[in-house]
Amino acid sequence: MPTLTFSFLVALAAMVAVRWWLATRQLGALARHRGEVPSAFAATISAEDHARAADYTAEKLRLSRLELLLDAAVLWAVTLGGGFAWLDSTVGRLGLGAVWTGVLTLVLLMLLSAAISLPLELYSTFSIEARHGFNRTTPALYLADLLRSLALGLVLGVPLIALLLVLMRAAGGLWWLYGWGAWVVFGLGLSFLWPRFIAPLFNTFRPLDPGPLLEAVERVMTRCGYSSEGVSVMDGSRRSSHGNAYFTGFGRHKRIVLFDTLVERLEPAEVEAVLAHELGHYRLHHIRQRLALSFLAALVGFAVLGLATARPEFYLAFGVPTPSAHAALALFALVVPVYTVWLSPLGSWWSRRHEYQADGFARAHASGASLASALVKLYRDNASTLTPDRLYSAWHDSHPPALARIAALERST
Repeated sequence: MPTLTFSFLVALAAMVAVRWWLATRQLGALARHRGEVPSAFAATISAEDHARAADYTAEKLRLSRLELLLDAAVLWAVTLGGGFAWLDSTVGRLGLGAVWTGVLTLVLLMLLSAAISLPLELYSTFSIEARHGFNRTTPALYLADLLRSLALGLVLGVPLIALLLVLMRAAGGLWWLYGWGAWVVFGLGLSFLWPRFIAPLFNTFRPLDPGPLLEAVERVMTRCGYSSEGVSVMDGSRRSSHGNAYFTGFGRHKRIVLFDTLVERLEPAEVEAVLAHELGHYRLHHIRQRLALSFLAALVGFAVLGLATARPEFYLAFGVPTPSAHAALALFALVVPVYTVWLSPLGSWWSRRHEYQADGFARAHASGASLASALVKLYRDNASTLTPDRLYSAWHDSHPPALARIAALERST
């Protein structure tokens, strides 16, 4: 067995084993703490809400373990099981030429992957989310979203794939550098297009209505020295009762979006504090840092891919007997996450650090007490567990655990 094949199998087995073990730890923590609300939340979250959050989290976690096994089986089948080699040879018999054979092969691979995962996604939406009172998506809306996402993926993805394949064939030994440049331009372009043209395909956005909330928003934006196209309210309630807020875009086209479910549940001072937190990510350059890191990681990835494409053993190690540009792209996209998944705790730590910093910014420009009360409401309404397993949280969670985050806010108020 080739060394690369062996390392892939070991890494895949280790990934499944570790993530399954962490999920088991998390299920154990949920079961142990289900019947007792942490003292810091006893006055604000009922025992019923706490138990509901534990049950909801446990159901999603059990489903994620099935997804883990399914994903690992599909990955093996596509690579070492010969799935990609069969698909590649089947499409190759159509005689479309190298570039369009590659484009069609990669598009079909992505469609097959999506089709395989669709049943579990449907179960999550229409069973788990519905049973816990979160889902508001109708089958018709779900289908419409699916078709829109598919069309959007084809419109944006096919030209990018075709460009990368052309560069791989025609740009010589430094094709990977040009490919990385194309990837950066694509990412920046998507950041510009998303808030203005893409997001409105799926949701309706409206400006905040005049009143106390708009006045609170304008005050905090002035204090933070922030100007943008405005704060929008999104009809998140059309699909789910979960509440959230996020920052999108860059330059003159940056925008903060509040879910209508969040606006309905929080007081103006609490929305002001949540908005200050989101502004903190911008003012503290978190968004730029994450974008720069993603582009740096892509540069390393393209460089490694550039080395791999010239080695026939790379293709043979993963079950592909015939080297090609599109086979290299497919194998790299499939295999690399098995090795880079071990960086997840570092990424989660960095994200949690940013959350603490944004909380500190919110305390300085709004009210830490209001942010804490807003977070408690969001934990309750979104059925977020208050008692995660420590190791599971360190690996998976991009936000600090509820107890630690609220404690940090209370120490500073």
